Amino acid sequence: MNTSNLLIIGGGITGMTAAIYAARANLSVTILEKEVCGGLVNWTHTVENMPSYKSIHGIELMEKSRAHVESLGVNIVEVDEVESVDFTQDFKSATTTMGDVYAAKAVIVATGRKPNPFPLETDFPNIHYCAICDGSAYKNKDVIILGGGNAGFDESLFLLQLGIKSIHIVEAFPQCVAAKSTQEAALETGKVKVSTNTKIIQVEDLGKGKAKVYFENSQNNKVFTEIIDAIFVFIGQKPLTQVFEGILEMDKGYIITNQDMHTNIKGVFAAGDVIVKKYRQITTAMSDGTIAALEAEKFIRSIE
Repeated sequence: MNTSNLLIIGGGITGMTAAIYAARANLSVTILEKEVCGGLVNWTHTVENMPSYKSIHGIELMEKSRAHVESLGVNIVEVDEVESVDFTQDFKSATTTMGDVYAAKAVIVATGRKPNPFPLETDFPNIHYCAICDGSAYKNKDVIILGGGNAGFDESLFLLQLGIKSIHIVEAFPQCVAAKSTQEAALETGKVKVSTNTKIIQVEDLGKGKAKVYFENSQNNKVFTEIIDAIFVFIGQKPLTQVFEGILEMDKGYIITNQDMHTNIKGVFAAGDVIVKKYRQITTAMSDGTIAALEAEKFIRSIE
C-alpha cells in the first residue's frame, strides 16, 4: 500500500493547483491521473485568459504546471485509473486498474468532466470545445457550432462579441432546445443561421486552416457543403464521477460540496469542474483547488 498525507484523484489544473498548495505546506501528496496530467486544458488550442500569459497553448500551460508540481516532490501516477475507493476508514484509499492501492488521511476529488467528443474522424485541427478559450483566434472568420442547446447559443453570442464573421449552428434534432430568448438574440444579429434535422457527415481538411464540411438533412436526405475555419462542439459534457456513485452526494452526476469544498464525508473534498457550480473556467478550477488544499491541510493537522 502506498501512503501519503493527501491523495488527489485527478491531475488537471484543479488537482495540480491543490498539489502545489499542499506540498508547500509540507504535506506528502500523491496525484492519481487516469490519462496524463492536464485534463480538459490539454484539449484547448490557445489559452488567452490566464494571468501572466497573453497567449499559450493549453498543453504547454499544463506541462509548465506539471513541472512546478514535480519540483515540489509530489508523487504523480499517470495512466492508471481509479477503479474503486474506500472512504470509510481513517486512511481513505483508492485502488487502481493496475491493482495498486493508495491511501491517505484526506482525499481531494478533482476528476473533472469530459466533453462529448466530435463524432467523426478528421484531420482538421480546428475543432474546439471552449469558445472563451479558443474563440478569439477566429475573428472575421466563419465557424460551425455543433449543438443547438443553451451552450451552443450562449457560446454563439460570446463568439460574436469576439468578432466572428458568421456562425452556423447545426442541430440533429427537429428543433433547438436552447431558451427561446437566447435563440432570438442570436438570430437577430443576422450573423447566425441554424440547420435542424441536420448532421455533419464528413469534414475534409483543406489545409491553411480551412475545411470543407459535408452536411446531410435527415428529412430530405439532401447533402450540402460549406467552407469554414473552425468547428466548436457543444453536445454535452459528462462529469467523471462514476466511481464515487453511492458514496459521495451528487446532483446529476456532479459532486455536492459546501463553499469550502467539503463533501458529505469528513476528510473527503472535491473541487473543479466535477462539483456543482455555476462557472467552469481554468481560473475558477484553480481557486477551487486552492480552497480544497487549504481545507485538507486544516483537516489533516486536526487529526494528527
